[in-house]
Amino acid sequence: MPTTVSGDLSPAPFGRVLTAMVTPFDADGDLDLDAAQALAAHLVDHGHDGLVVSGTTGESPTTDDGEQLELLAAVVEAVGDRATVVAGVGTFDTAHSIGRARAAAGLGADALLVVTPYYSKPPQAGLAAHFTAIADATDLPVMLYDIPGRTGVPIQTETLVRVAAHPRIVAVKDAKGDLYEGSWVMARTDLAYYSGDDSLNLAWLAHGAVGVVSVVGHVAGRQYATMVEAVLEGDLATAQRVHRELLPAVRGIMNRTQGAIMAKAALQLQGVLTSRAVRLPLVEATPEEVALLRADLAEAALLETLT
Repeated sequence: MPTTVSGDLSPAPFGRVLTAMVTPFDADGDLDLDAAQALAAHLVDHGHDGLVVSGTTGESPTTDDGEQLELLAAVVEAVGDRATVVAGVGTFDTAHSIGRARAAAGLGADALLVVTPYYSKPPQAGLAAHFTAIADATDLPVMLYDIPGRTGVPIQTETLVRVAAHPRIVAVKDAKGDLYEGSWVMARTDLAYYSGDDSLNLAWLAHGAVGVVSVVGHVAGRQYATMVEAVLEGDLATAQRVHRELLPAVRGIMNRTQGAIMAKAALQLQGVLTSRAVRLPLVEATPEEVALLRADLAEAALLETLT
């Protein structure tokens, strides 16, 4: 695993600035591995020290296991020597998730992202058993993904404290948005918190998160790197400035429609992707949505020439 930013107070096991990378498709809706490798390299060249592959923003619900393994292998080949590659392997089936975790480990992933089992709404004891079984299946460190708005079930504080005793469960990507409970978890465990909600990135960092797993980071990696570094150095004024400058981009990518749809549209506007194709039930951003997004990105000064 590549060395993370250091010289600071809070260890960041997977890096400081990660993006939940979109999965590029061509105009026919097929996996575009060349575009994926180019995108991964672009992100690492523009402020990221980690990438999450096949998370929800990577359209994991509509890419099959074979496609996800192809994508992971391609990204590891492209940037595995320069960034932490975290493989999204969680499903609502523990046995299936274990199989995906082992396959990801075999392809050179540095770490695993394991989302709360969705739809079936298991009890907290089931969550703990699920996470522990996956962590037991490989030697890779695990980041839990707490996003009850999509899964239907939060990971409660006591559950996080309980599973934090596992030597390979080391981090949480939080999209629950409960800063108070997250602070309790950080106070009671060594779990490294990552903001999983771009609207709360600065808030989470101020409360002790070690980094971000972003969607807006597709087009603002360097800006988020500046924000994280500013917080670590105690420069709140700079962190607030970056936060406020990026508000239009957060609105455009996260608030107008689904994030993967708009992240791909934003990358196309920046000239990074040629296709903004997504798979049903997602649909491409409409011309009207793209026009609004263009204005949002321009307001955030994110349509300038990339170097």
